Amino acid sequence: VQAAEETGGAVFADLGPAPDTEAVPAGQVYTAVAKQFAALGARNFLFETLSSDAGLLDAVGAIKAEVPDAFVMVSFAVLPDGYTREGMYCKDLARRMQESGIVDVVGLNCVSAPGAMRTLAKQLGGTLPLSVMPNAGYPVVTRTQVKYQGRPEYFARELGRLAAEGTVQILGGCCGTTPAHIAALRAELDSLPVVEKTTPTEEFSTVKEQTVENEDAFLRKLNAGEKVIAIELDSPRNADLTGYLEGAKKLQAAGADLLTIADCPIAQARMDSSLVACRVHRELGLCTLPHMTCRDRNLNATKALLLGLSMEGVHNVLLVTGDPIPTEERDEVKSVFNFNSRKLARYVTSLNSTVLTSPFRVFGALDLNAKNFDIELRRAQEKEENGVVGFLTQPVLSAEALENLKRARETLQGKLLGGIFPVVSHRNACFLNNEISGMRVCDEIIDLYAGKDRDEAEALAVTISTRIAQEITPYTDGLYIMTPFRRVELIKKIIEAL
Repeated sequence: VQAAEETGGAVFADLGPAPDTEAVPAGQVYTAVAKQFAALGARNFLFETLSSDAGLLDAVGAIKAEVPDAFVMVSFAVLPDGYTREGMYCKDLARRMQESGIVDVVGLNCVSAPGAMRTLAKQLGGTLPLSVMPNAGYPVVTRTQVKYQGRPEYFARELGRLAAEGTVQILGGCCGTTPAHIAALRAELDSLPVVEKTTPTEEFSTVKEQTVENEDAFLRKLNAGEKVIAIELDSPRNADLTGYLEGAKKLQAAGADLLTIADCPIAQARMDSSLVACRVHRELGLCTLPHMTCRDRNLNATKALLLGLSMEGVHNVLLVTGDPIPTEERDEVKSVFNFNSRKLARYVTSLNSTVLTSPFRVFGALDLNAKNFDIELRRAQEKEENGVVGFLTQPVLSAEALENLKRARETLQGKLLGGIFPVVSHRNACFLNNEISGMRVCDEIIDLYAGKDRDEAEALAVTISTRIAQEITPYTDGLYIMTPFRRVELIKKIIEAL
């Protein structure tokens, strides 16, 4: 502040994105840092390169309470398609800042180049002054260096056009911008005539209203209050789908309302769940629910896949965070987690109102065997807030899981499909308990399988699964039956017994 006194320039306390965890929420981090700045005399605050507004307004409120005359700018890092890396839509973020009544300027910075950011800024609109600070083009990686090759003249010309349109009141630069870029921008702005701000007429979204006119048979039955049966059948590990389609056809004939396909369970590669779902839907006319994990799929890949599913008429999807790649493989295979299942649900729900002509119905997973089910329930409620309409639960194979299912029924608003896993042997039960996350087989059930041969164990699996199905039916909207080792005939026997 002292160094800037002679120039009359404004000095801003700069706060980048804060980590947001259950133990330490982002709002707590922002507030602590902002108060340190305020104690040192800061009166202007810039929150920049944000991909989410989690905890942000709490911190801004704390700043205004401590420094009533504080000037607060909030700037989001947005991809050229209008979404942050956490799947949040720029217009929604800007609207929340405008409606807060405590933010003075909202805008965009980083990620996008001048041309792309100019397009985004023209579509934000609203009542607050807007700021724009693009990168100097896009980065080029050369050996160990990252370079931005955008020229000052182009940078200045694109931002000058934005200023001439009266859309933006504060202009600047982010990554790759140099004194030459800022000098060129200053010269460009000085050459422009003074104009009044105009209200943008363009809209970022061409999709205004969404209606669900062509619900599939599964959804019609579910929404009518009838009990449904969903069957999970893992896709093959090779490129031959012949046997899989034959199994799916048998399950359809047995009475399955929906086929669900896991997305590379336990992080082992299988045929893509979404492609399999499209093929089954196209050839058999069977309703499908592909699972989609957050693992190894970034924002662009997720959006592209959803557009492909929509084209094929598949409009149901189950979102899960996904198992990480096992540690010993990480030297060669990297896990990519851009977001968790709650954030992914919010992203898909946002796409429903922007680019998807037919909205997706988003389902989530519910772990009835979680060690701390209170946390699991809270996360499920957050999923519902982000657009999840129903849950497929982990298997009920213990008294604790049944009690947790009852609690879920009392707490959650969405549909519940209760998990059934037919244990096929004593060895299978022990494996599930020790090596599969989210599974819990009680000792009583494990002991029943001791000494049983294959046929005896299969008959026992039908008996136990049928009994569990009857126990959970009062608390569910249907059943979610998992097929162990692709034993389709076993699942048929269970459906017949039901």
